[in-house]
Amino acid sequence: WQLGFQDATTPMMQGIIDLHHDIFFFLILILFFVSRILVRALWHFHYQKNPIPQRIVHGTTIEILRTIFPSIIPMFIAIPSFALLYSMDEVVVDPAMTIKAIGHQWYQTYEYSDYNSSDEQSLTFDSYTIPEDDLELGQSHLLEVDNRVVVPAKTHLRIIVTPADVPYSWAVPSLGVKCDAVPGRLNQISISVQREGVYYGQCSEICGTNHAFTPIVVEAVPSKDYGSRVSNQLIPQTGEA
Repeated sequence: WQLGFQDATTPMMQGIIDLHHDIFFFLILILFFVSRILVRALWHFHYQKNPIPQRIVHGTTIEILRTIFPSIIPMFIAIPSFALLYSMDEVVVDPAMTIKAIGHQWYQTYEYSDYNSSDEQSLTFDSYTIPEDDLELGQSHLLEVDNRVVVPAKTHLRIIVTPADVPYSWAVPSLGVKCDAVPGRLNQISISVQREGVYYGQCSEICGTNHAFTPIVVEAVPSKDYGSRVSNQLIPQTGEA
């Protein structure tokens, strides 16, 4: 029913989901504890049950507990949270391949930097949203593009993100990726897609009107099929042999 997260396909996204579930466990405990205290207070201090209640100034035991436990719980949350944040910020020193994502209003340009022999012979292509009238059966409205980003599965990838005109964000929920792009700067992220499939995302930054019309589609294929996909689909678009 579209509840919860999308299925994780990278270790980072799996870590995000696990951290969410761990924190939610503490939230349930806090909700139960606070609700029990609230209901108990309403019950015992109801005007009909106890019309002349005692004047309770303070309770030493409850004040000690409500000071210690809220201090311990953030420690259990902070340790895995910091570990995940540092893991997400870690950049692979020697990635298998590098892809440069250049954002425009309202489309994406991708450059496979490892295949560039010169400025005139670069493996670059644009990725536009498929209009609603041109959608085929099974394709999603405002999510499908004419040229997908084809990457090999189970491979360390480096994505360099930068805009050509306005700020935007290269975000794919299933990959656990959301990287802001700032004009004049290069940001980079590292991902490793663990299984084959097609993964959808959208610009999640306020890049102007109609920014929802900037979809991102990443297709992960087996490593043995990646070379043929690049040769048959991507290289002809650059005019190379």
